[in-house]
Amino acid sequence: MSRIGGGALGRVVRSGVGRRRVQTLVIAVATMMAVASAVVAGSLMVATNAPFDRAFAQQHGAHLTAQFDPDRVSAARLAGTRRLDEVTASAGPFPSTTISPVGRDGGHLPALTLVGRPGPRSDVDELELKSGRWARTSGEIVLSASFSGPFLKLGSTLMSSDAANARTLTVVGFALSAGGSADVWATPAQVRSLATGDSALTSQMLYRFDSAGTKSQIADDRKKLTAALPSGALVGTQSWLDTKRAADQGAAATIPFLFAFGVLGIVMSVIIVGSVISGSVGTSLRRIGILKAIGFTPREVVRAYVAQALIPAAAGIALGVVLGNLLAVPLLDDTESVYGTVSLSVAWWVDVVVPACALLVVGIAALVPALRAGRLRTVEAIAVGRAPRSTRGQWAHRAAGRLPLPRPVTYGLASPFAHPVRAAAMVLAVTFGTVAATFAVGLTQSLDAVAGAQDPESRADVTALSGGPNPGSGQRVEKRQKPSAGPGRTTAGPGPDQERPSADPEAVRAAVAAQPGTASYYGMARGDATVSGISGTIRASLYQGDSSPGSYEMIAGHWIDGRGQVVVPTHFLERTGTRIGDTVRVTFEKETVRLRIVGEAFDTSDDGMQIHADLDSFPSAEPGAFQIEVKPGVSPADYARDLGEVVEPLGGDAIANFAPEGENMILVLEAMAALLTLMLVCVAGLGVLNSVVLDTRERVHDLGVCKALGMSPRQTVGLVLASVAGIGVVGALIGVPAGFALHGYVLPVMGEAAGTGLPPSVLDVYDTSQLVLLGLAGVLVALLGATAPAGWAAKVRTATALRTE
Repeated sequence: MSRIGGGALGRVVRSGVGRRRVQTLVIAVATMMAVASAVVAGSLMVATNAPFDRAFAQQHGAHLTAQFDPDRVSAARLAGTRRLDEVTASAGPFPSTTISPVGRDGGHLPALTLVGRPGPRSDVDELELKSGRWARTSGEIVLSASFSGPFLKLGSTLMSSDAANARTLTVVGFALSAGGSADVWATPAQVRSLATGDSALTSQMLYRFDSAGTKSQIADDRKKLTAALPSGALVGTQSWLDTKRAADQGAAATIPFLFAFGVLGIVMSVIIVGSVISGSVGTSLRRIGILKAIGFTPREVVRAYVAQALIPAAAGIALGVVLGNLLAVPLLDDTESVYGTVSLSVAWWVDVVVPACALLVVGIAALVPALRAGRLRTVEAIAVGRAPRSTRGQWAHRAAGRLPLPRPVTYGLASPFAHPVRAAAMVLAVTFGTVAATFAVGLTQSLDAVAGAQDPESRADVTALSGGPNPGSGQRVEKRQKPSAGPGRTTAGPGPDQERPSADPEAVRAAVAAQPGTASYYGMARGDATVSGISGTIRASLYQGDSSPGSYEMIAGHWIDGRGQVVVPTHFLERTGTRIGDTVRVTFEKETVRLRIVGEAFDTSDDGMQIHADLDSFPSAEPGAFQIEVKPGVSPADYARDLGEVVEPLGGDAIANFAPEGENMILVLEAMAALLTLMLVCVAGLGVLNSVVLDTRERVHDLGVCKALGMSPRQTVGLVLASVAGIGVVGALIGVPAGFALHGYVLPVMGEAAGTGLPPSVLDVYDTSQLVLLGLAGVLVALLGATAPAGWAAKVRTATALRTE
């Protein structure tokens, strides 16, 4: 045995790898795709695992963001609060106000918190500049990175308001604040100059405490601040726990989705590698027998075939790690923006664990067929050679021969039954590829439905403001007065619901109704309300008239259509222990009424604790705005300008709304779904390619006989394609229902992780034609995988095929 040492074994391994180029390529590419998808999925799972906590720790985020009235407490007195017990670090005071910027095209941004800071560095809430530079002079601002997009870029200009004397503001940078301390930053002098009229000036302080992990601890810390300062000085606070809860809920929703794709990728890699090595053993029986005859032991044979799998797999794994890192970078960049996470990159241990696991999986998948090779008897292996057992699949050939189809087609349809294990592997590969495609298509449509269901008030073309409780939509102008929030109020600045000089709602309504171009409208008011059994206040949106154009998607029940009705989100029902049909006591503007819950709405705003009711249920309440749909062909901008000329003398206003952009998180999930699905479908096609190559090479002599009997190249192609057509049909018939079921399971889990149920419009997204097309796509994957071997089989010369044994 000394002459058959490592050198001889190494030559056998190198020969096997070099001689089976297609199998080597399939193993390398399949493992590369599997590892790349695993690195991408693993990196994103790590990034979405408590992203807020990591970002908050890196930036030394503020446990409490507090707003103070500068008329009641001096800057020196505020700076002295850092010496209070429990305060471990603080920053400020920074001048703060609110602005409602207007774009050059007339589009209104939401009311934004503007804070003056000399730079991004700070002991608390150290900002990360994502692009550009910090504001240096008057007229320059730094926006939160969440606003970065095609409509707001470096160098973009905004007007500070819609007033005639509004300032021009140039975007010079985008920054991240993990704790969401502000939306816009500028120099302190710039902020003070903008804090005039409706936008009051406040002083912002940022605090970190020794104990701030629970709501009660935050409440105690806030009480100590209140006690240490003059009465009424503290006008509002924002707890880091509220920001953390919202961020963690968004992150949790992505885990089931990534886990589903991760499992699909792992299972497919096992199937493909196992199939490749099993086919390699099956087509090398004579070679195995010869190796044993010249003195190779069963253990060396096993080692040889495992090594023939591990060498290309190792190359594929190395390339997969590189590819996965390259593909993960843009997705992680998007995830940074979504979660406010800083400096996201592929975790080093992902690049270690994924390759190690992949190598282990490949080794196990190769070991099983290699052990079979090691157990083969020498004489049996040499005698059997590469020919399939003559008794296998004969019944299939007889059955297919009765079909009214050309003989090459029936021959191809029966071919897979000669190797049932290999055929099963191809079926599984096509099945999992179809599952991935079906799930991805459904997921994309569901995410689009979720995006379309958010903020339904923004669907209105124009908003006419009259006053009273402000509708509070994120795209409306909110004119603000002097802040008066108490110590328990959570706000980053002056409250959005304080009254302002307003027009008579009936006069504005009459103007809207009389305005040419009005198609429909409804009144709306939004403010704080209290509900029996819930401590503190919650947001209430009240509607007057036919509000169906601005209705939320319903999970159960129906939208409000009369007095005494209220629609609530899933979280409200869970927290209050109520259900549809129950009644709740609601107090709005000192009026208390009993409302009957008639529907469960798909609404995640305000932590799922917002209620929607009929405005006429509260006799003294008046609409603060009218949401208007214009007639086809009417320009919303022109309509708003004409209506504004009528209502502005009355004290009102009219604003043309711009179409909201898609949610960033939804865009990230859709990009991930497309990327991972493409990888899995490619792996499925490679699995088919390898199996068809093995079948074609095994049957090359039979193909030579058929060609000698007159089979044309076109018929040869038809024979090979027919051999996988049935497999593609079976895989599609299994994969489409399985993908449908996977979608039906994963989506509710994602919704539950986000703290909400899902409406039928999000869950029921497939139609019959789509399912049929997805099934055909499964067949197409199988046919594409067989195209190259079919072409080779058609080109091989008859004499060459007949000489091959």
